[in-house]
Amino acid sequence: MTPLKPLTFVAFAEDSAAPNPCLCYASTLAQSVNGQVLQLRVSGQSGTTPGTLTAFPFVPDNQQCQTKAAEPARAAHVLPELLPALVQELADRHHPLMFVVSQGLPENAGDEQVVDTCADLLQTTYPVLVLPLATPTDQVPRRILIAADREPFRLAANSLPLRQLLALPRTKTMIVHVEGVLEDGLGYGLAEKAVLSSRLLDGLPAPELHKYEYGNYAHGLLAAVQDTRADLIVLLARQRSYFSELFHRSVTARLLQTCPVPVLVLPTDPRRI
Repeated sequence: MTPLKPLTFVAFAEDSAAPNPCLCYASTLAQSVNGQVLQLRVSGQSGTTPGTLTAFPFVPDNQQCQTKAAEPARAAHVLPELLPALVQELADRHHPLMFVVSQGLPENAGDEQVVDTCADLLQTTYPVLVLPLATPTDQVPRRILIAADREPFRLAANSLPLRQLLALPRTKTMIVHVEGVLEDGLGYGLAEKAVLSSRLLDGLPAPELHKYEYGNYAHGLLAAVQDTRADLIVLLARQRSYFSELFHRSVTARLLQTCPVPVLVLPTDPRRI
C-alpha cells in the first residue's frame, strides 16, 4: 500500500530574522495532524516582472516562534503578486491542505491586497487561511465557528481533509446564521441542514447553532465571533464569487480585512446539488 502523504500547509513568508506569524501558526496546525509546512517565497519580482515561486520545507527551531504574537515582524504582511498559472502548478505539485497568508497591518485595513491574493489562491480550489498578525501562534483553534446561509452546498474535494483539524480533541464546532430583520426566519434551520449535509462534520459531535438577526451581515458575524469566543471562523466561497468582482464587495472581503481571529475560506463545488 502506498503510504499517505502528510498534510501540507503552504505559508507565504519572506526570509527574516524575526518569527513569521504565518509560518509559526502553520507549524502549530501541522504538528497537530502530523503534517508539514512549506514556506513559499517569491524571488525576482519587480514592477515589470512577476517573479518565480519557490517552496521549501520549514522546520522551526526551539526559539523561532517564541516571540509574542503582539510584536510580529512588520514585513510579515507583505503579499506578492501571483501569476495564476504558477500558483496552480504549485498547488498541483504539493496538494496543500491550505494556503496561509497574513491579514496585514491594522492601519491598512482597507487595502484589498489580501482580498486579491485570497481570490487568486481560491481559484486553485484549495482552502485559504487569513491570519491576523496578533493571533497567538502556539495554539490550535478549539472553538470553530462555521458561517452558513440557507443555500445548500457541496465542498470541493480539496476541503474534505480539513475534518482532521475539526476532529482534534477538545474542539467545539458551532454554526452561525445571520438573517436580516425582514427575513422569514426559516434560514436558521436551512443553514444547519446545509452544513450537516455537506459532509464537513461527518463523524463529529453535533454542533451548536447560533442565530443572529442583524441588518448588516458582516457585523452579525463579528458579533458571533465575540459572543462565542471563537478562535477560528470558517467561511464558504462559492465559485461565482471568487471568479468575479463580487468577491471584493462581499462579506467575505470585509471579514478578511478586519476579523480579529483567523478566517478559513473553503471553496465549494460548483456543481449544483
